Amino acid sequence: MEAGEIGGALLFVLAAAAAVLAAVSTGAVDFSHPPAVGGQLDFQETISWFTGVYNGASYSSGAGAVSLAEVHELWVRVRGRVIAPALQVTVWACMVMSVMLAVEALYNCVVSLGVKAIGWRPEWRFKWEPLAGDEEKGSAHYPMVLVQIPMYNELEVYKLSIGAACELKWPKDRMIVQVLDNSTDPLIKNLVELECETWVTKGLNIKYAPRSGQKGFKAGALKKGMECDYARQCEYVAIFDADFQPEPDFLLRTIPFFVHNPKVALVQARWSFVNGTVSLLTRIQKMFFDYHFKVEQEAGSATFAFFSFNGTAGVWRTAAIKEAGGWKDRTTVEDMDLAIRATLKGWKFIYVGDIRVKSELPSSYKAYCRQQFRWACGGANLFRKVAIDILTSKDVSVVKKFYMLYSFLFVRRVVAPAVACILSNIIVPLSVMIPELYLPVWGVAYIPAVLLVVTAIRNPKNIHLLPFWILFESVMTMHRTRAALVGLFEFSEFNEWVVTKKTGNNFEDNKVPLLQKTRKRLRDRVNFPEILFSAFLFFCASYNLVFPGKTSYYFNLYLQGLAFAFLGLNFTGTCTCFQ
Repeated sequence: MEAGEIGGALLFVLAAAAAVLAAVSTGAVDFSHPPAVGGQLDFQETISWFTGVYNGASYSSGAGAVSLAEVHELWVRVRGRVIAPALQVTVWACMVMSVMLAVEALYNCVVSLGVKAIGWRPEWRFKWEPLAGDEEKGSAHYPMVLVQIPMYNELEVYKLSIGAACELKWPKDRMIVQVLDNSTDPLIKNLVELECETWVTKGLNIKYAPRSGQKGFKAGALKKGMECDYARQCEYVAIFDADFQPEPDFLLRTIPFFVHNPKVALVQARWSFVNGTVSLLTRIQKMFFDYHFKVEQEAGSATFAFFSFNGTAGVWRTAAIKEAGGWKDRTTVEDMDLAIRATLKGWKFIYVGDIRVKSELPSSYKAYCRQQFRWACGGANLFRKVAIDILTSKDVSVVKKFYMLYSFLFVRRVVAPAVACILSNIIVPLSVMIPELYLPVWGVAYIPAVLLVVTAIRNPKNIHLLPFWILFESVMTMHRTRAALVGLFEFSEFNEWVVTKKTGNNFEDNKVPLLQKTRKRLRDRVNFPEILFSAFLFFCASYNLVFPGKTSYYFNLYLQGLAFAFLGLNFTGTCTCFQ
């Protein structure tokens, strides 16, 4: 066990202890609180009452119509004896998951802040020296590198990605650019092939590798690309999705980590976004990805030398890919799958936040939803598939196993979306109509506040957008929860893949890439799940406003309802008012 793993384990224990101590000292934790219920409810009495109603008679003393008072009395008793206890179990389950999520977020935040405070760099843990030229060996001193660019009908961005890859500073006889084209449009295939031929005439070693059929999607394309004879000669493979544009010195800054550290399998760079400020939608997405890279990736790399490969903007050692079993298409997160299998073989990863690769964020709400569904569904499905492999692995320490299985997979892929959706979008709204339901203030106020601070502290420049981010994430938890359930239980959609649409604009002129307007059917213009949730939240908010009880959530519920309504009507995406 390495010092980084020991330090990471100690920090996790300290974060958990601090959370429990704070809860106990403030008297916030009170799992013994029983739900307040009405009088005894006899099953036979209830059946007799309903029978009387059906026959037009009242169960109460004497004949006559059933009064509203009697209906309300029965509702109160059913609510107190049946509905409230059932929901209370769900509440406590959400409280437990909320604590798990808060501890995980605190741990990652403390590590990332510590890394920033001391100025920690990957070079402190892993040796890095620039590759010096050798007059006798010449370019042979540099290792062979394969640059893979998987594509699928990428009309808007194929020139940008191929051009950026071909302009990488590396000896031309020691680098092969491989364009993996899965396009189904013959015109686009011809254009991509012509672009490759253009670079061949400029002296670049570029290979056009088309593939018929979509078996395995991206994983299938990458697997086939590695089977080529020229690919087997390469020691390292850099992967860039079609909308990614690496800087010319990308290989010069990443490859030395491999050369001087034989157990390093992956070097991951950070994403930057060419359209991160063009609309409110992309600004909120940027906050999400900034937290992922600044906090989660940084913490995993600094402590356990493990994190998820992001599928692009990274370099792999080909020997590690081969030892891990190569690319597999069993989930829609083939990158995460390979990362876990390589780690179980003893390989280490390095995240270098100083190296940034330009990319593009989804510019429409539906495109972002599809992307998030694929990632959330694939992550939950992968948890189901690799849990036993992680537990039985012999090349990984117990501490690292715990981090991978509990923190990385269970809490982030299953707990995080589920607790956020169930608690804020279902339990809290229902509680205004069920006063017997007990919601601990620390669960509905303190823990969300902690999570908000953790997010804001690493995004100080975007603190003014936090209210919009909260409302947007409230809507997205619905999609991520559904996706996690689909992946966890392998429902019919668990292995579907929809490519994210790109616009291909370089955004240097600061103009918003408006998507082409086309005639759409009603179901394409309106997102019905969001509309239904909006109606539910508006109803609960109005009920709370008209019949105020011991809690007043109507202001928050109205805002949540508006967020669901706006996104349900697709009122987002290309608005420039926040530019």
